[in-house]
Amino acid sequence: MSAPAPGRPAAALAALRWLAEMGADEAVEETARNRFAPPPARAPSPRAAPAPAGLSPANLPPASAAPAAAPGRAPFSVAPVRRLIEDARAAAAAASDVAALARAVAEFEGCALKRTAKNTVFADGNPAADLMLVGEAPGAEEDRRGLPFVGPAGRLLDLMLAAIGRDRSSAYISNVLFWRPPGNRTPSSEEIALCRPFVDRHIELVRPRVLACVGGIAAKSLLRQTTGITRLRGRWYSFSPGGAGGEIDATALFHPAYLLRQPGHKRQAWSDLLEIRARLEANA
Repeated sequence: MSAPAPGRPAAALAALRWLAEMGADEAVEETARNRFAPPPARAPSPRAAPAPAGLSPANLPPASAAPAAAPGRAPFSVAPVRRLIEDARAAAAAASDVAALARAVAEFEGCALKRTAKNTVFADGNPAADLMLVGEAPGAEEDRRGLPFVGPAGRLLDLMLAAIGRDRSSAYISNVLFWRPPGNRTPSSEEIALCRPFVDRHIELVRPRVLACVGGIAAKSLLRQTTGITRLRGRWYSFSPGGAGGEIDATALFHPAYLLRQPGHKRQAWSDLLEIRARLEANA
């Protein structure tokens, strides 16, 4: 982005805050630095420089302030989050089927993550399947290809499904976010809330027999729980998607990315997969 105009420290601070919220919170230099080396000696300053005008705590801009759009790009919405959520609810409710919902998500401009993502990642698999898995958010490979769970964690998820006789033709896969957070950072509660109306409508339209929340963020969001995934997994919950029809059997699974880092928990994941298979067979 272009340098802020002289005499506009408030705008410059707002731009820095916006970059931090987008995940650009580290500076990368041209050459590596030895950060263990002692700092070089500096000559004492004759006196401290005065603070720039306009940066006192009393007149700092709010953290949600966003910089002006770059030339040639449409300005991104800065409407209040509550109004954006209502817009998302209206768009989701108007979708009569999964294809219409996919179009509504692709056209939604209320989530700032869309600004930094390469693709909208909606879903993969069979929307008529009786098993729906909802993960956290797209990663780098998912963002590049526009499909959920296609990176290393996705390949492990495919193996997990195969272990219970499933694949992407007999399961349906999505996420609680449709755009990649920069740097794969943890999604904010605001970003999850903006996508939630579409996620709820998605589950309502698919109406699977079993909903598997993959990972702690998806589990806590969809099941409205506050405890971690190690306590949520291995249990069954009732998910109400709204509209006609009864509640959906829901459970939680360790995220495949977590299992790649902690393979010792694969035994518990296998047990959870067997429970899902048994529940599907009982409901058939």
